[in-house]
Amino acid sequence: MKILFIGDIIGSPGRSAVSLHLPGLKKKEKIDFVLANGENAAGGLGLTPKVAEQLFSYGIDALTSGNHIWDKKDILETLAKDNRILRPANYPPGVIGFGSTVISTQGKKLGVINLSGRVFMRELDCPFRAALREIEDLKERVEVVVVDMHAEATSEKIAMGWYLDGKVSAVIGTHTHVQTADERILPEGTAYITDVGMVGSLDSVIGVKKDVILERFLTQLPVHLDIAKKNVVLHAVLVEIDEDTAKAVSIKRIKIKADESS
Repeated sequence: MKILFIGDIIGSPGRSAVSLHLPGLKKKEKIDFVLANGENAAGGLGLTPKVAEQLFSYGIDALTSGNHIWDKKDILETLAKDNRILRPANYPPGVIGFGSTVISTQGKKLGVINLSGRVFMRELDCPFRAALREIEDLKERVEVVVVDMHAEATSEKIAMGWYLDGKVSAVIGTHTHVQTADERILPEGTAYITDVGMVGSLDSVIGVKKDVILERFLTQLPVHLDIAKKNVVLHAVLVEIDEDTAKAVSIKRIKIKADESS
């Protein structure tokens, strides 16, 4: 089983890059499932039903998210009923939406879990305990499970990788928008990377225009976060899973400039 996980999609430049390169990647790599973090896909902050459907039409099977999933209020009704769009599973009981899901294609099934870190972020329920709860819920239905660990601190993400080694097929970090070079297979067969990166401009500060963010740092005043549109790159990882053992065989980083052939 081959799974492509696309990094945080930043606004319309990110969506355009996905539209341009995903069909070629799927064909070239014979990909079975495509996952992506979509919490910044609508204007750089949040997700709307229209944008979500647009991303699904490009060939994405499920969207994970994080702390920005609540930024566009018109997504709330969709979150309550569409299990292709996840919010972190460690939000308190009673919060609308799905923290995990099972997606199917051509006779194959994949479990997906979304978690949020707590270091330098909101104080949510424990992501480690939530992960075990979601794994327990999924294990009767599916063997292969991929986790999106949406967190700021590298230490928290790495800890989650070790904690879930052998319990899931892959732990993929998101949120920082900077692709890390630590992809590997952990000893018990779980593919791991601290952050998959983003689909956004390299001439930016994590997808936002440089001048805007510099002004914010220099003045400490609120500014409008304009999305950068030049030198867009698509970051992703391709994970291959042995379906008999549910263990990862390989994990490969992908980096494609928007004007390059996929």
